[in-house]
Amino acid sequence: MTTTSPRPDFTPASDPLDVIRWTLETHPDVPMPSAFNLNGVVLLDLAVKAGYRGEVVFVDTGYHFPETLATRDRLAARYPELTFVTLNDGASPEDGQTDPALYASDPDACCAVRKVAPLQAYLRQRAPSALLNARSRDQASTRADIPFVEDGARVKVNPLAHWTRERLETYAREQDLPVNPLYWDGFLSVGCWTCTRAVRPGEDARAGRWAGMGKTECGLWAGDGKL
Repeated sequence: MTTTSPRPDFTPASDPLDVIRWTLETHPDVPMPSAFNLNGVVLLDLAVKAGYRGEVVFVDTGYHFPETLATRDRLAARYPELTFVTLNDGASPEDGQTDPALYASDPDACCAVRKVAPLQAYLRQRAPSALLNARSRDQASTRADIPFVEDGARVKVNPLAHWTRERLETYAREQDLPVNPLYWDGFLSVGCWTCTRAVRPGEDARAGRWAGMGKTECGLWAGDGKL
């Protein structure tokens, strides 16, 4: 569902709260997919302040760090006004969805089955007109040009597009947000434990994802199956 609210002329200096408020007015059915990384935790807090009372959708691949699942639970307790939805709840490496070693032999296929497909199926059922997500330009070179609002079959809104990692960290500390503790150990972008390592000095925030696998995105935001 959308309304006819005109799109403002957002600039790099636009307040994410204004972007979120416009999104809620224009796309009141918008959900927020999240893996509860630093960006996602900050966006969640800002969204609540802007009046968001919708769904936060997390895909349990079966390979998440315990710290990630604990962060989800802490956020759910902190923001009871939101509905936290976990897809593939109870997934595990032995659940029969994939060969337990598929992540090593074909990480694209593993992501496609365990992460992309469950969310795509959920979105086909719900059919929202837009998605509220936490990507920012300084996370990786592949995201260096993302705008606040991306058009397509489904609008994708990126309120934090122009926020730097330093600004995100400052906000998280000022608001005492429950950031995944792995972040402070150098895991600047946390995915599955099988395919994530700490970031080394001088690397971008997503360099620890699928390192050495020739892969930079899970498939949710890029590629043929993108949202």
